[in-house]
Amino acid sequence: MSGDGARRAWRTTIAHPSGILLAVQLVGVLVYPFMPDSGVGRVAFEAFGALVLTLAVFSVRDSRTPTWLAIALAGVASSLSIVEAFYPSITLELLSFAVHAVFYFAAAASLMMYMLEDRKVTRDELFAVGATFTLVAWAFAYVYQIVQVLQPGSFIAAVNPEQARTWFELLFLSFTTLSSTGLGDVLPISDHARSAVMIEQLAGLAYVALVVSRLVGLTLGRRAVGEPGLELDQTADTDVKG
Repeated sequence: MSGDGARRAWRTTIAHPSGILLAVQLVGVLVYPFMPDSGVGRVAFEAFGALVLTLAVFSVRDSRTPTWLAIALAGVASSLSIVEAFYPSITLELLSFAVHAVFYFAAAASLMMYMLEDRKVTRDELFAVGATFTLVAWAFAYVYQIVQVLQPGSFIAAVNPEQARTWFELLFLSFTTLSSTGLGDVLPISDHARSAVMIEQLAGLAYVALVVSRLVGLTLGRRAVGEPGLELDQTADTDVKG
């Protein structure tokens, strides 16, 4: 890549960190099924998870959440995953799931504040709509893993119902629940699992009602008064907020 091409790629990354995060997470959804359930697959999974954590930290750097807090949570989450991979332990597993969930919820909240604190809808804020959705889906998938460890058999599926559900199955459940599509074959059967699913259903409805509708309203409102509905100036995407 030429020097000019590298600079353009870096400027694009800086201008649209939420877009990069969203793209990587969607790629992850497509790649996860190819990761073997073995040592190599576990290493690949943890490496990809570390990449997502890094991009999430980068995406929320301009929010009001202290960057050091996001970095600390991401570092602890990655460290626990690595240690647990070599020294399997239910305690380490629960701690890893809990810290991951807290990090993704915090990152999603930071992106929501980033979207809500401005009255100009930039392209990166539109990317943040999708990135926030995926962050919340990831967070609840970790919550479901906590429930499954503490109460085995909380989730069943049409295939191998007696086995514990995999990470990808619980992520699938999280996406179908958050989007309210109801297309999943993974079902919560314990009361605690159903409580977590109900909270995610409420979060999905609230997200569409509060965040998506607001951004659409701002875009249409600016067009109605003859102003651009979408801020196209690159500098607007890179303004540091808060």
